[in-house]
This record gives sequence, structure tokens and C-alpha cells, in this order.
Amino acid sequence: MSDSNSFISEESSLERAMRPTARTWAKHFGFFFLTLCTATLAGSIYPFGSTPSPLFELEHIFDSYQSIATIPIWLTVTTLKSFWFLLNDLESLKQGLTFSIPLLIILTAHEFGHYIACRIYNVDATLPYFLPLPLFSPAGTLGAFIKILSPMPSRKAVFDIGVAGPIAGFVAIIPVAVIAFLTMAQVNPADVVISEGDLYFSDGLLIKLFAYLFGFDLQFAVPNGFYFAIWVGLLITSMNLIPSGQLDGGHALFAVFGEKIHNLMGKIAFGVMAIISMSGFYFYGSPSGFLFTVILGIMLRLGHPEPIDTSPLDFKRKVIAILTLLIFILSFVPFPVQIR
Repeated sequence: MSDSNSFISEESSLERAMRPTARTWAKHFGFFFLTLCTATLAGSIYPFGSTPSPLFELEHIFDSYQSIATIPIWLTVTTLKSFWFLLNDLESLKQGLTFSIPLLIILTAHEFGHYIACRIYNVDATLPYFLPLPLFSPAGTLGAFIKILSPMPSRKAVFDIGVAGPIAGFVAIIPVAVIAFLTMAQVNPADVVISEGDLYFSDGLLIKLFAYLFGFDLQFAVPNGFYFAIWVGLLITSMNLIPSGQLDGGHALFAVFGEKIHNLMGKIAFGVMAIISMSGFYFYGSPSGFLFTVILGIMLRLGHPEPIDTSPLDFKRKVIAILTLLIFILSFVPFPVQIR
């Protein structure tokens, strides 16, 4: 009887330790609010908005080596001036919010999918950390993450926690995609002018499917904030589902196939992404793939921790693994950004 009471007491202590305090909620909400601000700014300026990006002014700062030291000051002043302009221009603010709000909904759904799954399995984890980044990130954010603080109890927990995020985020993308195509306009093909150096955003299968259902020719569509939110959301989803390291796809692969296949697929994913990156730079002048290659290289070095219970997954979760692969196929594009 005393052993049972001790077990219940330890479990209650763990639950109390996992419960976020008011101060913790305030800290995480502060990061969330800053990310909302920087993402709103990003949604109002090029390439997602109509206002020219202040980064175009950077070329003047690099004219002399001595002026490189002034970049932090320039960045701070320019960011504050950009926010001031945004608050005094309702059209730009509206444009920014149609990007930032749906994007934050998608990111929040993704991270709380992980967080809630952690709570179900009594795995200690932080609340989502949102990462604001003004101007130097086209989306105004580096995304979000949770930090898991206790060992995984089983392969089943590894799988459920890993796939809960991308599935929840993908579900959140669907209504945003509907709104995007309901509010999107099309231009007359004769009015389309392509200038040298223009950015072109490649569309994944999900966006093409919605375009077909709504009768849109994406070549002549006028993207809006909702479209760019789902575009970024799908890019983040596909990146997380790459089967490598401690990415969500890596968790799922490890839970289904074990350590050997996980390590092998991580190396294959790195090699394939390296080839895609070089091809994208050579054919489309876009260096975006190199960032993903670096991330996958880091994932290779991190490996994957072994759960306490290594029992294999049941059939139901293997079916969910196939559905998760389908989400990856619908989200992934090999060359997301191209320069014409």
C-alpha cells in the first residue's frame, strides 16, 4: 500500500513540476507577441508584401569595411522605423496581419500538437518558444520549438509526440488555404510582366490541389497574405518531416524502424538535400536549399535518444506513419524559391 502511495506521490510531483507557472506563461507569451510583431512586419514588405524591403539599403553599408560594425545599429533603427511606418499605414498593417495571424495559428497548432502529446505521456516539456527575427528572415520568424526535458517512455510515445505536431499544423493549414483561395485574385495573362531577378515561389501538391478545386491558374494568381502563410507553413511542415535526426520525421522513422534505418535514412536525406541545394543554386540561382542541408548535417551529429520501452509499434500507428508520409508529399517542393 505504501509503495502505491509513493508511486502516486511521485506522479503528482512530476505533474506539478510540468505545470507552467504564471511567470513561464508570461515569458512564452512575450516571445509569441514579439514574433507576431516581426511576422506582421514581414508580411507587409517584399517579398510577401508590397512595401520595398529595407534590406535593399544594406548594399550601401557594405561599401566600406569600417561600416560593417554599424549594422546592429542600422538594424535596430530601421526595424523601429519600419514598425512606426506600419502602425501609421492601415493598408500595410492589414496586409501584414493577413500573413502573420494565420502563420502564427499554424505554428501554434504544430507546437501545441507536440506539447499536448507530451502531457498525455507525462513527458516533461517546455511551452512553445516562438523565435522572432525582424528583417533578416523573410517570414519574420525562425519558427517555434518545444524542448523535451525528460526521457521518452516508449517508441509509441516517440511516434505520437513526433507526428502530433505536423499533423496538427497540417490540419490548421486547410482552413487557411480555403480562405486564401476565396480571397485571391487573378490577373489577365496579357498584364503579367516578369522582370529579371524576380522571386518565384514554387507550389507544393496541396496548393496545386486547392488551385484546381477553386479553378485558379497559379501562374496568373495574385498571392495574398493567407497564401504566403500556407506556403511558409507547408515549407516548415515538409522540413520537419524529413526523416533525419530529431526532426519530427526522424522521430517517426526511429519509432517505426529503429536506430539502424534511422541512421541510414538520415545520411541519405543529407545527401539528397545537398544535391537538391546545388541544383537549385545552379539552375535557379537560389541558395535557400543550403540552409536545409546545414540543418540536416547538424541532425546527423545529434542522433536520436533511445526510449525506455523499445516495444514495436502497433498496426494503427504504422497506418498513421503512411498518412504522415502523404502529408510530406503534399507539402514538399525541391526548389521552394527560384530567382527568374
